[in-house]
Amino acid sequence: MSELHQLTELQIAVMRVLWDKGEATVAEIWEALRPERGLAQTTVATLLSRLEKRGVVAHKSRARQYLYRATVTESDVRRVMVRDLTERLFDGDVAALMSHLLTGREVTPGDLARVKKLVEAKESGKEVGRAEK
Repeated sequence: MSELHQLTELQIAVMRVLWDKGEATVAEIWEALRPERGLAQTTVATLLSRLEKRGVVAHKSRARQYLYRATVTESDVRRVMVRDLTERLFDGDVAALMSHLLTGREVTPGDLARVKKLVEAKESGKEVGRAEK
């Protein structure tokens, strides 16, 4: 399961289009990525084909075009990628990861307040999602 969710930056960009739109053709994905990526449509088609072989996207036919959709959620991908990163770079030490995140870049008081809310929710046994901004 882990390998299915280990995605490159470009694959994540493609997946974000699918997560945002729900379903999209190669041309629609290409159009969404074109301003910042400048990819050929064939590159997008190849990426989708590879993602489909890995089981993270699926397609159906519509008007002689493939309509792609994500088969994994953004939350699932994040969870697996962060867990794998924590294992590889921090030897599974979540506190070391958190320390790195808090010291590795500027953290605003708002960021700290959101992190505190997440920790409090986790400690009280509540479902922990994304902290509101």
